[in-house]
Amino acid sequence: MDTKELKRGLRQAGLTDYEVDAYVTLLEMGNAPATKIAEQSAVPRSRVYDVLRNLEDKGFVETFKQKSLRARAEDPAKVFEMLTSQAKTLEATAEEIQNRWEQAGLSGHQMSFVKRLDTVFERAEDAIESAEDQVQISMAPEQFERLRPALKSALERGVYVTISFNTSPDLPVNLPTDPELDGAVYEARHRDLPAPFLLLADREVTCFAPHMKSVNQYGAIFEDEEITYVFRWYFMAALWESWPTIFSGISDDLPFEYVDIRECIRDVAPVLADGARITATIRGTTTTNREDVELHGEIVDLIFADRRRNPTDTPSLSQLAGRAAIVLDTEDGEVNVGGWGAIVENIEARRVYIESISFDEEDDH
Repeated sequence: MDTKELKRGLRQAGLTDYEVDAYVTLLEMGNAPATKIAEQSAVPRSRVYDVLRNLEDKGFVETFKQKSLRARAEDPAKVFEMLTSQAKTLEATAEEIQNRWEQAGLSGHQMSFVKRLDTVFERAEDAIESAEDQVQISMAPEQFERLRPALKSALERGVYVTISFNTSPDLPVNLPTDPELDGAVYEARHRDLPAPFLLLADREVTCFAPHMKSVNQYGAIFEDEEITYVFRWYFMAALWESWPTIFSGISDDLPFEYVDIRECIRDVAPVLADGARITATIRGTTTTNREDVELHGEIVDLIFADRRRNPTDTPSLSQLAGRAAIVLDTEDGEVNVGGWGAIVENIEARRVYIESISFDEEDDH
């Protein structure tokens, strides 16, 4: 490296032009009085003392008194260590700038498209860690291990976690085992077709990335309830409904817990039509002023498309795609309870607990 390149490197390390001239001159002289350094460099004599003290503060030289102020260059090993540390800091800074650029607009916006798929997983982890009610995920089996710690923590908090594992027929992989799934998920299914990575958290956050074979690699993050609602129907219809269950941690004992009122209606409909008396507790918010409420009572009716035509059948997903509600008879009268996005009902349910199911003694049940 010639002197010109050395000086340019020192400027990039944060030295001023006078500091560069003084330091390079001192390297050539070894140790010298301040006045001599000024004579041999471009540093004015009136500035040389300040320049040398600045170089000392930055770790490049050492000054000392010997009749007059003198200076010598610091041990090159110390300078090398300092410059290496600076380089690492700059490298980390550059990486952080890259990360923030790739996440451009993520904060404070409802929709963000990112260029780095890892950003999608980072946001997915954050969404899982802050979830309170429900997490639904479509993922490849190899992606499970990364999210498993956050999922275990969510399940311990009472978050209802469901996962659809997607694989490719021409590239078989091992699905997670029951011990690996236990404690991290309530229910898991297997879709033997490639599918995007998709995470839905608490009706608020959607994290999306195309499947690994997709030509276009990008990610999308939506913090919008309406968009999340649309993605939820895609999840239910394409990634969940028709695929076999490979793991279930759902208890067979009462009370039965639901975070989705439509799933509750599917299970309750044929039993209610068969004459059962079903009591329930529902936690949710009022649709008028969004106040938290908890209701107790008996389910006396269900509202969904074509219910009267085949009342004893389990309703299909399409029957529940429109209005779906529970009529709960409480001590204050009957209350209509809807699910996510309820408008015409009194209550939007977040949790439904089926407390008891009983039949009249005259029935042979």
